[in-house]
Amino acid sequence: MPIELGSSNGIASEEPKAIVMENGKSVDVQDKEVRMEGLCSLSDHDQWTWLSVSGHLPKPRYKHGAAVVQQKMYVFGGNHNGRYLGDIPVLDLISLSWSKLEAKSQREPSESVETVSFSACAGHSLIPWGNKIICLAGHTRAPTESLSVKEFDPQTCTWSTLRTYGRSPSSRGGQSVTLVGETLVVFGGEGHGRSLLNDLHILDLETMTWDEFETTGTPPSPRSEHAAACYAERYLLIFDMLQMEWSRPEQQGITPEPRAGHAGVTIGEYWFITGGGNNRKGVSDTLVLNMSTYVWSVVTSLEARAPPTSEGSSLVLHTINGQDFLISFGGYSGRYSNEVYALKPSLKPSVPSQQIDKPEANSVAHISAAENSTRKVIFEIEELQDEKGINRSDSSKTLVQVIKGERNQVEDRLNQEQLQSLRLKQELASVENRNVELTEELHSVRDQLSVEQERASKLENDVSELQQRLQKMDALQKEFESLRRDMDTGSEAAASSSNQPPRGRGFWRWNG
Repeated sequence: MPIELGSSNGIASEEPKAIVMENGKSVDVQDKEVRMEGLCSLSDHDQWTWLSVSGHLPKPRYKHGAAVVQQKMYVFGGNHNGRYLGDIPVLDLISLSWSKLEAKSQREPSESVETVSFSACAGHSLIPWGNKIICLAGHTRAPTESLSVKEFDPQTCTWSTLRTYGRSPSSRGGQSVTLVGETLVVFGGEGHGRSLLNDLHILDLETMTWDEFETTGTPPSPRSEHAAACYAERYLLIFDMLQMEWSRPEQQGITPEPRAGHAGVTIGEYWFITGGGNNRKGVSDTLVLNMSTYVWSVVTSLEARAPPTSEGSSLVLHTINGQDFLISFGGYSGRYSNEVYALKPSLKPSVPSQQIDKPEANSVAHISAAENSTRKVIFEIEELQDEKGINRSDSSKTLVQVIKGERNQVEDRLNQEQLQSLRLKQELASVENRNVELTEELHSVRDQLSVEQERASKLENDVSELQQRLQKMDALQKEFESLRRDMDTGSEAAASSSNQPPRGRGFWRWNG
C-alpha cells in the first residue's frame, strides 16, 4: 500500500536540498543547474541534476502520470493535499519551458467536440502509443465499475473514450501497466474499498480486446504502487515492494531496500528504479537491474528528501541525439514537489529491447516452476521455446482472428443499427413536422369555429328579437281584429235601426 511519509513518521516539511555522492563527497545538486542549453548541457553521468525551467510552473503533485511524445513531456492529473487534479501541464524538453493545454473531449467519433477539463484522477497509468497517449485506470471522485481506457491526441488536444471488448477489469488505481509488443499488461493495483489486487489482464491494442490471463504457479501477493517491466517481450518482472522476493534466480550485487510508490523505466536490458518510501523514510538510492544477469547496482544516492527520492514521482525516458536521459518530476517527501530532475545514465544497452530474443543461461527460461513455487514475483507471459508455448501462440493467433471476425460482425451490426436509428430519426422528424402542421391547422380551425360560434350566437339573438316582434304583431293583430269586429257590430246595429219605421206614425196611417 502507498505510504504517506509526511503524515506517518512525523517529519516536518522543509525545503529539499538534493545531495549526490561524488567520490565519497557530498555535492549540492542545485549547483548543477541547467539553464540555457537544455539536457544536452549535462556533462556528468549517473547524477541527478535539477533543471531550471521557464514558463508557468504546474501545481506540485504526486501519483500523477507522465509520458513523452515528440520532444514533450505531458503530465496528467495527480494528487495534491488529498485533492485530485485534472490539468495537463506540458514540458518542452528542448526549451525546458512549461505550458498548459486546454483539452477537449469526444466520447464518440460522431459527437461534437467541446473544451472540458481532464477527468481529475490519480494513480493512473500513461502509455505512449504512436503519437498519442493511452490513459488507463486511476482513482477518481466518482469510481466506475470497470477500468477506463482513454486516449489523448496531443495534435488536437482531444480526449477520447476507447471502446473495448471482452471482460473489462474492475476499476483500480496504483496498478502497473507494461507495453509488450502491441499489448498492454495490467497487474494488481488498489480496487474498491482499498482492497489490493493481484490479477493479471491483457489488452490487445490491435483489437482492443481484454483477456484475463491464466498463469501457473503461485502468483505474487496483492499489491499496488509497485513497478513492472518487460524483458525479451516474454517475461513480466514485478518488483515486490514488501518482501523483496523474485521468483527466478537469486539476485546478485546489492540488496535493494523495500519500497512503495517508486517509479521505473527500462533502457534495453537495464531497469532503472528510483524514488519510493517505506514505513520509516524515503529511499535515497537510484537502482538499476541488469535483467539478463539479475545483478543489482546503485546508480547514485541522494538525500532522502530530494525530489527524485520522493514517493509518487514520475520517471520517463527521453533520447536526444542517441543519448538517453531519465526525467523525474514531482512526488511527495514531506512536501509536494513540482521540480524537474534529469539523469544521464552511463550504462549503454548491448542490444535494443525489441531485438532481445533469448535470455542468459541463468535467466528465467531455465528455472522450473517447482524450484520457485514459493518465490513468485516474475510471470512467464509466454514460453516460446517449448511446444506448448508454440501451440499457445498459434491458438492465440487463431483466437485473435476469431475475435477480429466477431468484432467486424459486431461493427457491421452496429453500423446497420446506426443506419436504422438514423432512418427512424428522420421519420420521427417528419412525423414531428407533420404534427406541427396539423397543430397549426387545428388552431386555425378552432379560430374559424370560434368566429362561427360568435355569428351563430348573434343570429340566435336576432331570431329571439324577431320572435318577440312577431309575438307583439300577433297581439296587435288580435286586438285589431277585435276592434274591427266591434266596429262591424256597431255598423250593423246602426243600419238595422235606420230601416225600421217609427211606431206612432205608422199606426195613424194604418187607421186613417
